[in-house]
Amino acid sequence: MPRTRRATLTTLVGRLADGSLRLGVESDWPEARAQLLALPGFGPWTADVIAMRALGDPDAFLPTDLGIRRAARDLGLPSTPAALTARAAAWRPWRAYAVQYLWATDGHPINFLPA
Repeated sequence: MPRTRRATLTTLVGRLADGSLRLGVESDWPEARAQLLALPGFGPWTADVIAMRALGDPDAFLPTDLGIRRAARDLGLPSTPAALTARAAAWRPWRAYAVQYLWATDGHPINFLPA
């Protein structure tokens, strides 16, 4: 594991263990995102995945995710992050559901069980 990734994970675990970072459905979503983004190695994609999966934020959105962009393109939606974000404004406050749908419709092999 690269040293920077190890530092990211150990910092996250340390903050969770000492209670200075709390991640759960009771968390304040904007505050938790801001705290995650302040950690070394955390960017918007990671913060929004955690918001969607761990915090239960129904509006977390991942417009830079390659699978999301590819699925959006294949469905005739805008595929650049800015244009997709603008289009997704109409889906608020349920954009995380759109993320799940787009991931599921992508033709990536991870979406198919072995025969």
